[in-house]
Amino acid sequence: MVKCDIRDKSLAPKGKLRIEWADNQMPVLRMIRERFEREKPLAGKKMSCCLHVTTETANLMRTLKAGGADIVLCASNPLSTQDDVAASLVVDYGISVFAMKGEDTETYYKHLKAAIEHGPDITQDDGCDLVGILHKEYGDSYLKNVIGGTEETTTGVIRLKSMEKEGALRIPIIAVNESDTKHLFDNRYGTGQSTIDGLLRATNILLSGKNFVVCGYGWCGRGLAMRAKGMGANVTVTEVDYVKAIEAVMDGFRVMKLEDAMSFADIIITVTGDLNVVDEKHIKLAKDGVIIANSGHFNDEINIDALERLSVSKRTVRDFVEEYTLKDGRRVYLLAEGRLLNLAAAEGHPAVVMDMSFANQALGAEYLVKNAHKMEKKVYVLPTELDQEIARLKLESMGITIDELTEEQIAYLSSWQSGT
Repeated sequence: MVKCDIRDKSLAPKGKLRIEWADNQMPVLRMIRERFEREKPLAGKKMSCCLHVTTETANLMRTLKAGGADIVLCASNPLSTQDDVAASLVVDYGISVFAMKGEDTETYYKHLKAAIEHGPDITQDDGCDLVGILHKEYGDSYLKNVIGGTEETTTGVIRLKSMEKEGALRIPIIAVNESDTKHLFDNRYGTGQSTIDGLLRATNILLSGKNFVVCGYGWCGRGLAMRAKGMGANVTVTEVDYVKAIEAVMDGFRVMKLEDAMSFADIIITVTGDLNVVDEKHIKLAKDGVIIANSGHFNDEINIDALERLSVSKRTVRDFVEEYTLKDGRRVYLLAEGRLLNLAAAEGHPAVVMDMSFANQALGAEYLVKNAHKMEKKVYVLPTELDQEIARLKLESMGITIDELTEEQIAYLSSWQSGT
């Protein structure tokens, strides 16, 4: 029986067309879905999935269902749900969904609990909210039936590794984010482009000539800095890691403390996964008219409480744009309530990169069914051979073939006496 809490079922026809459009850009996932349809590797398995409810996620849900899974999907962020997609999943594909764009905090957690109370064998998470609540509030009565889970994003992996270190993790988790076919493409090219997309949809500003500050130079930061530079912005990077800071310098970006960049920054976007990256001391130094946004998973990277305290007035000037006026008259513009800009104000990553990310999710679920019985309660990376297979399928779908090593070359590379 399909269960749901969605905004409006009448939105389903629009959502179905958009899901089909995204599917055209997801050939690897489609190939996996066709195999799953034949082999049913997830037959009889209940899955609780906490992901951004987008067209790309819809095609992952279709793939899991084709594999025989019984799914309940909820949102991993209050602002990322596409209501027409949620409606189509329920109406057209018979998948239970608990999600609506703009849901309040109480509803968000009610939906998470609805997914958990499905009684999953396998979890799929984006940010570790579902697995965190499952451990903290449900315990053995639910965890005893869970064979394992997968995690989509950097922030979630950080939380899960902390749980593992403290001995709190009770199930094996596959960190999909650590697969090369995920973070090298989704994080870099997906986040880079979709964050710029969200920025432009929210503000309609010209990037050329703007002073653009990227906080964090991980794979998401690399992609964002690259895209901003490509559109003519003057890009500055802030970092706390010495090696990443050197890399940013050698990639052609200015690197400095955020405090030193505040006086000239027109745009500041955080992609670190950490707390209060833009803090009270930074806001006090901000240039009049600065735009501040975040593309990390949680709305913790900007100290919004401090911004509220320092302001004498606040108003919404555009969709997803709030103007805060400070006591001395300077204005600070916060985008998307400090939440994921690329999903709140835009549509998230393009389907062509999510194709590889969600191929990892699908194969990760299959891998758990086959191997969870011999896995420890730890955070794992999907085996290299599956990562390579996803890359091979992606290249095949693009009509690209590459060279293969000869037996002679393999022997040469494996010998310690090579080159003598």
